[in-house]
Amino acid sequence: MDKPIVGGQAVVEGVMFQSQNQMVTAIRRNNDDIEYFEMERPQKKWVQKLKKIPLLRGNIAILESSIYGMKHLEFATDRYERNPEDDVHIEEEKQAASSTKILLSTIIVGILSFLIGKFLFTLIPVFIAEFFSGIITSHFGQVLLESIFKLILLLAYIFFISMTPMIKRLFQYHGAEHKVINTFENDEDLTVENVQGQSRLHYRCGSSFILFTVIVGFVVYMFVPVEPFYVRILNRIALIPVVIGLSFEFLQLTNKLRDIPVLKWLGMPGLLLQYLTTKTPDDKQVEVAIHSFNKLVRRD
Repeated sequence: MDKPIVGGQAVVEGVMFQSQNQMVTAIRRNNDDIEYFEMERPQKKWVQKLKKIPLLRGNIAILESSIYGMKHLEFATDRYERNPEDDVHIEEEKQAASSTKILLSTIIVGILSFLIGKFLFTLIPVFIAEFFSGIITSHFGQVLLESIFKLILLLAYIFFISMTPMIKRLFQYHGAEHKVINTFENDEDLTVENVQGQSRLHYRCGSSFILFTVIVGFVVYMFVPVEPFYVRILNRIALIPVVIGLSFEFLQLTNKLRDIPVLKWLGMPGLLLQYLTTKTPDDKQVEVAIHSFNKLVRRD
């Protein structure tokens, strides 16, 4: 019998794990206690049908993960550096704001984050490549140059944010998440010692997905025009769902092939990126990840 697929993500001072039906986050409070946030994963029939359609299911999965993951991130950030005895103020603060205001602010922040992210990692490389169009005139050269600049921006962004103390700890919890999943998939008991002995890299990681969007984008853009410039801008925006869908399928493929010699190397670029997006966790961080995973298993 195949093992159930378990995913997860790092949150502030904790880890969230999710199965097909459940989601659990465990965080460590500043008094050293471990606290949980649990929720059932909504199962809407029309969403489940869409998630069976190749290409489309990748976009649905990303959207679904963002919506549900936001609740767990909110739980963790609300309690970051807050004394547990002051938790009552969290609900008071939320009650002071109307649900409409909260909804609108979430939508606005989400839209702005999306636009800023896409501008930085999709459009800026296009403008930079166009700047060199007088020197590099071929279609292949322009698309290659654009992809190289996109990769440089991605790596530089991850590198510099990883130098901040909070993000470094977040990346340590990211490493703990991967170690726990690898321990589970390798049929070992979830002890701190066993988990620490596992790799902090994993084929299904979202970091790999981000890198694959650069690689897949390079291939896709070879089939669309780069001139005139406004057409290039428009097709980059229009093709975002296509690139996301293909990248998701490629990520799933590399996971299926990870135990096959030679073919397992298809996922190597994504694994290499994880050396930036994950850090080696300490034992206390691993302990939090284990608690989160065990709570998820008990709910299932």
